[in-house]
Amino acid sequence: MTETKIATTTSGSGDFLGSMASLAEAVANVRRIDEVWAQADAVFGEVIGHRMFTVLRYVEERGEVARLYTNKPDAYPVGGTKPMGPTPWGELVLKRGKPFVGPDADAVRWAYPDHETIIGMGLESALNLPMRLSGETLGTINLTHQSGYYHDGHLQAGSILAALLTPLLVQYPSEHSSNHETRIS
Repeated sequence: MTETKIATTTSGSGDFLGSMASLAEAVANVRRIDEVWAQADAVFGEVIGHRMFTVLRYVEERGEVARLYTNKPDAYPVGGTKPMGPTPWGELVLKRGKPFVGPDADAVRWAYPDHETIIGMGLESALNLPMRLSGETLGTINLTHQSGYYHDGHLQAGSILAALLTPLLVQYPSEHSSNHETRIS
């Protein structure tokens, strides 16, 4: 699969800044949000690497997250929602807006109630990046990979890429958060 990439390295098909610029252009100009998520999936894969890529919208007033995009729709379909009760992961990522780096299966077990499914897919390392604006968490970018893959060195590039995508969540209508073909205005 994809090798580890960090901000100071070049990616296989272009440089890190070129990938970021391409994604920024998509955020600014593409009208179909599902196309932007697909491009983000490719850029995160190129720059950081992942086996599973998911975008979740956090709806604090309803206490739930909604899946806006995934590259594994058979296991995790778009539109799925789940209540987010008080968990240590939720406190860290959703409430405090801090990223989570889980290097191994024990970290995946700590973070996710559905850890058996995730680990069963051979995904034993996680990187969760909050998407925040004005001190509020609007969603998360979630990457998973083989055991030992993610480390703190991925945070800089990941945080920049997540911040680039955050404005999409402001325009994304929460009442239609499960419609992956929603057009943004």
